[in-house]
Amino acid sequence: MPASSPLTVARKWPARHPDRLQLYSLPTPNGVKVSIMLEETGLPYEAHLVDFATNDQNSPEFLSLNPNNKIPAIVDPHGPGGQPLALFESGAILVYLAGKTGRLLPAEDAARYETLQWLMWQMGGVGPMFGQLGFFHKFAGKDYEDKRPRDRYAAESRRLLAVLEQRLQGRDWIMGGEYTIADIAVFPWVRNLVGFYEAGELVGFDDFTNVQRALAAFVARPAVVRGLAIPKRG
Repeated sequence: MPASSPLTVARKWPARHPDRLQLYSLPTPNGVKVSIMLEETGLPYEAHLVDFATNDQNSPEFLSLNPNNKIPAIVDPHGPGGQPLALFESGAILVYLAGKTGRLLPAEDAARYETLQWLMWQMGGVGPMFGQLGFFHKFAGKDYEDKRPRDRYAAESRRLLAVLEQRLQGRDWIMGGEYTIADIAVFPWVRNLVGFYEAGELVGFDDFTNVQRALAAFVARPAVVRGLAIPKRG
């Protein structure tokens, strides 16, 4: 049996609906990207909680699906050619689901690559920098006397917010009037920065009125409201 076989994962997370796409995740900024995408597209799926409190991400069953032991990951029983497909990395999953459904990624080449550019911007910059700021501002790092690491990540997070602020000037969404996977990738992290990480004042979030406007529109979408709570904890 291949290591990525859905049957390997099913030993720990049995599928009640094996004909549906299987999501293995946790409602973190990276995890909810995929649940929001699934809710936006209406694809039938089944969500499984990968509980970090019980070290699920390091279980042999999950590692068979994602050797990098990070959420989210999926198994699509109806992948390319009708064969099961296992995928990890939230950005890759968003691109795959957009291709599968023909939704939320422009078909025209230039706009498509520009959307992917902003997706990669989130993956390479926003996620890592906001995450590090969260550690040094809210978690164990807050006890360090040396505040230079925190301030370094705060400055870089503010710079990234300024990039997003400029991009949203005169645009409803990152790609203009069209809501895309770029927005699904970016705004859960912005929400987390000012919400869960409580770093809004530290980065001067009040200065970024375009970002605030777009974030408010994002969290008001019904599919986003649902996706932010999937998988359910406990």
